[in-house]
Amino acid sequence: MRLSIGQVHRNVLALASSRSCFVLGDRLSFRMLSQPRVAGFHQTAWRGSQILEDSRGGPLTLASLEVQSRVGYGKKEKMARTGGPKPSSRASSLNVKPKVSSNVKPAKSSLMKSAGIKKTLKVDEALFSAKSFEELGLPPLLVDQLNKEGLTAPTEVQSAAIPIIAQKHDVVIQSYTGSGKTLAYLLPILSEIGPLKRTMEQDNSEKRSGVEAVIVAPSRELGMQIVREVEKILGPSDKRLVQQLVGGANRSRQEEALKKNKPIIVVGTPGRISEISAAGKLHTHGCRFLVLDEVDQLLSFNYREDMHRILEHVGRRSGATSRDVLGPLARRSERRTILVSATIPFSVIRAARSWGHDPVLIRAKSVVPLDSITVPRPALSQSDANPTSPSQSVNQAAVGSLPPSLEHYYCTAKAQHKVDTLRRCIHALEAQTVIAFMNNTKPLKDVVFKLEARGIKATELHGDLGKLARSTVLKKFKDGEFRVLVTNELSARGLDVPECDLVVNLDLPTDSTHYAHRAGRTGRLGRKGIVVTICEENEGFVVRKMRKQLAVAIKPCEFTEGELVVHKEEDVE
Repeated sequence: MRLSIGQVHRNVLALASSRSCFVLGDRLSFRMLSQPRVAGFHQTAWRGSQILEDSRGGPLTLASLEVQSRVGYGKKEKMARTGGPKPSSRASSLNVKPKVSSNVKPAKSSLMKSAGIKKTLKVDEALFSAKSFEELGLPPLLVDQLNKEGLTAPTEVQSAAIPIIAQKHDVVIQSYTGSGKTLAYLLPILSEIGPLKRTMEQDNSEKRSGVEAVIVAPSRELGMQIVREVEKILGPSDKRLVQQLVGGANRSRQEEALKKNKPIIVVGTPGRISEISAAGKLHTHGCRFLVLDEVDQLLSFNYREDMHRILEHVGRRSGATSRDVLGPLARRSERRTILVSATIPFSVIRAARSWGHDPVLIRAKSVVPLDSITVPRPALSQSDANPTSPSQSVNQAAVGSLPPSLEHYYCTAKAQHKVDTLRRCIHALEAQTVIAFMNNTKPLKDVVFKLEARGIKATELHGDLGKLARSTVLKKFKDGEFRVLVTNELSARGLDVPECDLVVNLDLPTDSTHYAHRAGRTGRLGRKGIVVTICEENEGFVVRKMRKQLAVAIKPCEFTEGELVVHKEEDVE
C-alpha cells in the first residue's frame, strides 16, 4: 500500500494529538515515550499539546522520515543505508518495513548493563610495598597534611587501593578491621576534589558545584568516625566541606548546614540521606564518587528502599554514557562506585557487578578483576545445602577478615557467673581499655551495675541513646574515664578505639562474620590485642565451629588466681 505525500502529512498531524500508538501507512510505526524507543523517535509533551520530534531534537518532518526510518532496524537496513542503493523518493522510503532488531532494548536496561568498553587495569606491584604516600602519586598538599597528622607510611591495603581508584576504576576493598580501609578510599577522593586536590584538577573546579562524593555507612558511629577522619585531613579551616547526615540528629539543622556550607562530601546513614534527597534538599546528580562502607550490612532488607533511591540518584553509573540513557540522567556526572568491608560475601560480589562497571577486587597486596571471582549458584532448597554447616557465603566472607596480631581464647561459665568471670579476665590480662559485647540491650545496664559494684568503672552504649549521649560516652571511654564499655552489636562495626586491648564476648556472636567484626575492635593498625569469649558449657561446640570457619586458633582457657591458664583441647573434651 502506497500513500501520497498529503496522506502522510495528515497521519503525522493525527499522531500529534493522539495518545495511543498507531500505524503509518501500514509500514512505519511509532511508540509513545513510555515504550522502548525504536528508530530514534520519541514523543514530547508540552502542556496539553503533543508534538513529535526526532532523536536530534528537531520537529519530525517528511525529510527526516526518509533518513530516520532506516536507523536502528538491524544490519540489513544499516548496510542499505551505507553501501546499498538509496531510494529515489520519500515515498519509496516509506515502503521499508521497520524490523526491530533484537539488540534494541529499553532505555532503562542500558542503565543496568555496561557499555561494553572495558577499562585497562594497570597494576604496579612495586607500589604494594610503598614506604611513603608520595610514591602513590598523591598531591603534595595532601601529603603535607598527612605528615602533619603523623601519617607518613601507607598500610598494605592503602598501597593497593589508592593507585587503582586513581585510574577511575570501580572497586571493592576487602581487608581486616583496623587495616586503614577508610583512608584507602578517602585519600584518592581528596586528591581529586576539595582544596588539597591535584593542580590539574583546578581547571575544572569552577565548573563543578555541589556534592561530589557521597559516603554511606550503616551506623551513626561509623558515619561520625568517617567525618572525623575527613575533618582531620582537611584541617579546621575547611572542615565545613564535609557534612554529616545521620539519623537521630535534627534534620532541619542538617538541611540548613547543607544550604549554608555547600559541602563537597556528604557522609551519612541510608535513611537520612534518602529522606533529605527525597525532600529535594540534597542534590547529588553531579556526584563523582559513591562509597558504600560496610556494604555487606547495607545489603540487608532494612535498607533496601533507601539504598535503591541512593543508587538511582547519585551520579550516573560508570560505563553508561550519555548516549545510552534518556532525559536528565544523561546530564549527570559519571560516578565511581567504591564498596568497602572487612567481609565480602558473594552477595556483595553480585551487587558490585550490578552497580559498577568492570569492578576490581582489592585486598592487601592483591588486585584482581572481580570477573575472576566465581560466584556459586545459590541452593534451590534447604535440602540442596549441607545442613550441618553454615552457608558457604558466610564462611568465605569471614576468612581473612581478622587482624593478624590477635590472640583468641574462650572459657566456660554459668550465665549468672559471666560478669564475675569478666572481672577476673580483666584483672588477669591487666587490660585497661575493654569492650564487652552482648546480643541484647536490656542486660547492658545490669552488667554495668555489677562491674561498678566490683570496683571497675564501666558504661553502656546502645542505639536507644541519643546522638549527644552516645558521643559523650565514646569520648569519655576514649579519654580513659571508663575502663569497660558494655555494648551490643551496634559497636561491632565502625567503632575506632585504637587503645582497646581486650574484646570480650559475654554472649556468643550469631556467626563467624559477627565474631570477626567484634574482634576487629582491638588489634587495630598492627597493635596487639586479645579476644576472649565467655560461653556456657553447652555452647563450646559453637566456638569450635567458628574456629574452624575462621581458620584461627581459639584456645580454651580459665582465669584462676589472677592468671590466664591455657588448656589443651583434649583436656577440655
